[in-house]
Amino acid sequence: MARRREDGSFHTDRPTGRVTHETLPTVREVIALEAVADGVPEVLVGDDALDERVRWLHVSDSAGVARLLDGGELLLSTGSAWPEDPADLRRFIGELSDAGLSALVLELGTHYRYVPAVVQQAAAERGLALVVLHREVKFVALTEAVHSRIIAGQTDALRARDEVRERFTALALRGAPADFIVHQLAQTLSAPVVLENLAHEVVAAEVPLAGEEELFHEWELRSRSAHRRDEQRRSRGIAPGPDDWRIVPVEARGIRWGNLIALPGPPHAAGRTAVLEQGAIALAVGRLADGDVDEWGRIGRRRLVDGLLAGRFAGTGGAAARLEAAGLPLRSARLYGMVISGAAVAVTAADAAVRSMRGRALVGSAPDGVVAPAAAVLLSLPADADFSDAVALDFTRALLDPAADADRVTVSVGRAANDLDSALLSLHEAVDLARGRRRRAVRGPHLRRAENRPLVQLVTALRDDHRVLEHGERMLAPLIVHDLQRSGDLLDVLEAMLAHPGNRTAAASASHLSRSVFYQRIALIEELLGVDLDDGETQTALHLALLVRRSAGR
Repeated sequence: MARRREDGSFHTDRPTGRVTHETLPTVREVIALEAVADGVPEVLVGDDALDERVRWLHVSDSAGVARLLDGGELLLSTGSAWPEDPADLRRFIGELSDAGLSALVLELGTHYRYVPAVVQQAAAERGLALVVLHREVKFVALTEAVHSRIIAGQTDALRARDEVRERFTALALRGAPADFIVHQLAQTLSAPVVLENLAHEVVAAEVPLAGEEELFHEWELRSRSAHRRDEQRRSRGIAPGPDDWRIVPVEARGIRWGNLIALPGPPHAAGRTAVLEQGAIALAVGRLADGDVDEWGRIGRRRLVDGLLAGRFAGTGGAAARLEAAGLPLRSARLYGMVISGAAVAVTAADAAVRSMRGRALVGSAPDGVVAPAAAVLLSLPADADFSDAVALDFTRALLDPAADADRVTVSVGRAANDLDSALLSLHEAVDLARGRRRRAVRGPHLRRAENRPLVQLVTALRDDHRVLEHGERMLAPLIVHDLQRSGDLLDVLEAMLAHPGNRTAAASASHLSRSVFYQRIALIEELLGVDLDDGETQTALHLALLVRRSAGR
């Protein structure tokens, strides 16, 4: 659910003080410049201090220079007017650090032949980068080189920001869906990107398959911890480090819907946070256009279910972590795969319908081989929840569009599962059931359960066995060739006959053929296959072959 702010203070806080733009050069990069190298630099205090950004270079020997600094400067000095008393020198270094100085560069020879121990000690205590130059250099040449590097970086950053802004503005104007915007962000940043809602549930993510399990394991806890660290950094005016998550809110008009999170990655000329902000603007425009419709949830859940059916995950561990990060409980839950076919499903009603059963659900697209309108559903219920036929039908009716003809609806339900592996099997069982021939119910939706169809269970369990596939192709090949060459219906006729064993009148009616034409088709099938369709073993073998073919979505 979105959260509205009423205080009007609607902005993304930016750290101040020592924090400068990430595209500015670091102290380490500055001392690597050729003009600085001519002075034979030596780093006396470095490590993490060398990663500070340099906003400008300032030349001064004054002992009161600290009051003239705004933060982020590199101070170049000979030290000629520095205090002489060690206590005053220590206080002087402290004032420079408090003013946000990025680094102190001292040229030896003019005033100091060596660095006073108190200066080096105070700089180390304060974490202030201290560099000495052993050879005299022209300060004007050094200043020009450093400022040229800074200005060039800023020019590149402005150009990159314009390009990023144009790209994501175009996406917003085209109404690009949230998952595509997240994909574009990940490509732009060359890093994983996650879109989460205010409950810290993953809406969309672009993450390498190999890293899904590690990233999404206990996602809510990790996300909340990252938010807390980000808030602490902001309150203390500390810039995010290279290993920190970048977090940007998705908000507009006083409403906040969620957050964009970029995981660690390489620097970007426009600034990684600036890129995320452009993506957040595009997402916010989309949410405003969606109104009260939860388009984020619909797209995110559909992609999850579609990905599970298509096998687009590196392992069940990663898939399970991803599902739980999206808010679908897997532990201590009963899971059901479902396919609702024959009428449009109102995805927006799924949350309310399943919460009445104390569960959660993910609704996907129509699976391959199932005639639309249809939807695949992965349902998670508490272990003690009732999911009888009556409950399953009530749940289905709650999802149907009000204008839908319930008598044309078929509900296919896989067996109950208690982990993701068996839940995937349940989902495939439901799809295999839905691919079979529908029987029109007298009143209301028609329910089919996998536990009542043992042959469907067998086919689903052996769906990838090449011997089963070979059996189906070998048995049905003459009928497949006939139907392809003549746009025939022999496979449909055979399926109708096997669906109504011993009642060819009902089979003819299901095929929408007259009895005489139906019998002609049966005779032709027997001739092409060279079998007797009254033989029970032949019927079983053909039924298995048909189920295998339907299971493959054909």
